[in-house]
Amino acid sequence: MSGAFTREPEGPMAGEADMDLPQSEHPNYITRRGLDGLHGRLEALREERRQHAGGEDDINDSLHVAQLDREIRYVQTRIDRAIPVDTARVDHESVGFGARVTVVDDDGHERHIHIVGEDEADVAHDTVSWVSPLARALRGAEVGDTITWQRPAGAVTLTVRAIAYPSDNEAR
Repeated sequence: MSGAFTREPEGPMAGEADMDLPQSEHPNYITRRGLDGLHGRLEALREERRQHAGGEDDINDSLHVAQLDREIRYVQTRIDRAIPVDTARVDHESVGFGARVTVVDDDGHERHIHIVGEDEADVAHDTVSWVSPLARALRGAEVGDTITWQRPAGAVTLTVRAIAYPSDNEAR
């Protein structure tokens, strides 16, 4: 019988921890701030990996190191694929990548949305990915325009109140 059918995988849960994390199919548009964040994340992962160097004596250490290696490869690939967008060169009259948009819904609730790269999106900080349904609905809108945001919970009508393009140095 072939050894391929009888040999056990090498290492703990071989293959599982070594599989690369899936990359987005979209171009990796990103703000300068977002790219700096990826570089910081990569350095933190590498530092944690250095702290675990040689400490792979038990299965938990081995798995943790394999997961760190996988995350390092993922973040490095995101950096390699990054396309920094200079928001100073986009049309500031309409919503596009990097825009901070103020919208109001039919109930009068105001919301501030910052359209950023996939790696930067964080709903808790009102940042949404440029490929999200909300960002897609807003793309190209101008102040005063009304758009319909199709959500699984139902459509929402939003009116664009303001559009700004903050510099990368401004806080979220």
